[in-house]
Amino acid sequence: MTTTEQRSDRDADPDREAGPDRDEAAGRSTSDRPPAEDRGALEVHPTVVRKVAERAADSTPGAVKAPRKIAGLGAGEQGASAKIDGFGGEVDVTLDVALRYPSPVRELTDDMRQRVTDEVHRITGYRVRSVRITVSALLPESRSSRVE
Repeated sequence: MTTTEQRSDRDADPDREAGPDRDEAAGRSTSDRPPAEDRGALEVHPTVVRKVAERAADSTPGAVKAPRKIAGLGAGEQGASAKIDGFGGEVDVTLDVALRYPSPVRELTDDMRQRVTDEVHRITGYRVRSVRITVSALLPESRSSRVE
């Protein structure tokens, strides 16, 4: 037999009241607060925008991670690389990516461009003016080694 317990409002933690009652409980009326636009501003650092763009590009079907080498030695894999330029809530994105071969490059890059634009706007609120994509590698489907 399973029972479900429900907490009533009187059992709630008084320090964790939610909503407008919290302001009233603290002696402030919700109408005393200034409008949201007068309370401050939010600035998203370009590094955050870059990481959002890289993740969106890497999540596009057909995008692959390229082998990374340092001084001729294997050093893992590298996904999309992005550079961000812009100001005032508008950015330009430049991507360097590797794609699976064979694949329709133009269709893949169009899809990637749309994904990056949508995701950057959704997460940061910034409008993406342009997305430039350089396809630096076309890589075949990786063959996994099987042990039988």
